[in-house]
Amino acid sequence: MRLANPVADAALVALQGLTGREGGLFSVQSNWRSVEAFWQATVGGLSRPLFAVGDVAITVGSLLRVIVIFTLAWWLSRLVQLGMSRVAAYRPNFNQASLYTLNRLLHYVVLTLGFIIGMASIGLDLSKFALFASALGVGVGFGLQNLISNFVAGLVLLFEKSLKVGDFIELESGISGEVREINFRSTLITTNDNIDIVVPNSVFVNGHVTNWTMRDVIRRIHVPFGVAYGSDKDLVRTAALEAAGIVRHTLTGIDSRQPQVWLTAFGDSSLNFELIVWLTSEAVKRPGAVQADYLWEIETALGKYGIEIPFPQRDLHIRSWSDSAQPPVPVRIDQPT
Repeated sequence: MRLANPVADAALVALQGLTGREGGLFSVQSNWRSVEAFWQATVGGLSRPLFAVGDVAITVGSLLRVIVIFTLAWWLSRLVQLGMSRVAAYRPNFNQASLYTLNRLLHYVVLTLGFIIGMASIGLDLSKFALFASALGVGVGFGLQNLISNFVAGLVLLFEKSLKVGDFIELESGISGEVREINFRSTLITTNDNIDIVVPNSVFVNGHVTNWTMRDVIRRIHVPFGVAYGSDKDLVRTAALEAAGIVRHTLTGIDSRQPQVWLTAFGDSSLNFELIVWLTSEAVKRPGAVQADYLWEIETALGKYGIEIPFPQRDLHIRSWSDSAQPPVPVRIDQPT
């Protein structure tokens, strides 16, 4: 019995010459026919048209080809990013924020090229792909406008550099934390409590964002406190400056950025002061803990110099229920806060 495939015929002849037996070749020939039938069925299934885009028939094989090309483009992008990270590791002065921006842009460019090459491999002309463009327009109009808006906002952030990885920011909602990632749709922020918050990119473009480390990592804070009326103002200044010198967050060595003490207001029951202090770069990203450290040392310093921290005082007037015409007697009650 002869096979229609010349390759199969040659394989059978070779096996016959090696074995020298005719009868034993029947099972080999049957197995070969099964493999050949499976291969032809697989090729036929991959070549079967699923749908058509214009004059181009889209088959299972063409879809698999596009997926393989796009996957290779994704792996190529990862390899390029890994290579750039290794190069930057040997250069300590390399700006990590710029490296992250470049990596993200290269990632988008390589994926776009992979998509274009994949479409061209199946015969689609993107310049004449009007159907795809119209479908994309309808999708954007009905449900993808937020996705496209966030993607464009992410590109604006990467190019404008108003927000970079490693910046400490504060949003209008009160959320504050360090920027970890700027992704396709959203930005990942990690708070000082180690809570990860995912914020859409459009929030940073359309809203008000306080960037504590955009141009300079050195910042000044105001620490308010109050003392009792009659306290020695010079002694208050001495105590507050002494407290600032003890706290490790205080910036030193720069004459124009030394701690100061301001008398800001005459309160209802206290003289209100503020300790004005410049912080080190590490302390800028920990506003809550830094404020607590200064208040702790200020209270200790005021107690050391015998300066009283007041509490509100209230006057309570008690009127007698009798018919006596005597005026009410004011009674002062000291009520701690």
